[in-house]
Amino acid sequence: MTTRIDARFAQLKREGRSAFVTFLMAGDPDPETSLAIVKALPQAGADMIEIGMPFTDPMADGPSIQAAGLRALKGGMTLRKTLAMVGEFRKGDNTTPLVLMGYYNPIYVYGVDRFLADAKAAGVDGLIIVDLPPEEDTELCLPAMQAGLNFIRLATPTTDDKRLPAVLANTSGFVYYVAITGITGAAAAESGAVGEAVARIKRHTKLPVCAGFGIRTPDAARAIAERADGAVVGTALVDALRGSLDADGRATSRTVTAVADLAASLAQGVRGAKLAAE
Repeated sequence: MTTRIDARFAQLKREGRSAFVTFLMAGDPDPETSLAIVKALPQAGADMIEIGMPFTDPMADGPSIQAAGLRALKGGMTLRKTLAMVGEFRKGDNTTPLVLMGYYNPIYVYGVDRFLADAKAAGVDGLIIVDLPPEEDTELCLPAMQAGLNFIRLATPTTDDKRLPAVLANTSGFVYYVAITGITGAAAAESGAVGEAVARIKRHTKLPVCAGFGIRTPDAARAIAERADGAVVGTALVDALRGSLDADGRATSRTVTAVADLAASLAQGVRGAKLAAE
């Protein structure tokens, strides 16, 4: 079965360019503003959108994304409301792939079968669950695939050739290569090393490989997009959002445009990679 993610990568391959993938936390800084930002991203050039599921103990996230999750939780965001936000987005956009990213605990509490049914009904296309290793595939990965959702796995600089087959075994949609060792937003991705890593992963899989963590500028996005099938930007967009808030952490008239404007400039960087690669 072809998902929206599969269709989008097939389209990008025909166009000869890499994907620009954005990440934002659901409900940051409040549910209404969050939905408005997500709606603005495709027009700004996002080919795919990752939506964070707020969680109280986000161990893989750096300070910016941790703070975004706390703002969202403080604003009353829940997993049920995150799925409702996806459903609202789908009323006006049936083609942009949406991936939920986060941790297993909220899904476990929600109930796996109910979550997968509700996510599929809302219009979710894939899941990235950072704390479920391949050894736990029966928990969520295999049921998600049976429900028609892509299960996207992370590969890191420390994932060696011995480990890669296990990581890739039930992965679908794309592989998310974490371009730096450590937490989100901690350092800049080095495009040469990313290129080598992507080539190594592609020796094990036909799936597209997108690289994220440490991409903050249009130039950096272009450099990564020249070497991977997609560039994922999260912390820079979350920081732009935070910088637009008032002293009490509330949205202002600048919040949606602050994120959309940065996304548009990053998208130009990614699209410029097509010319650089030719």
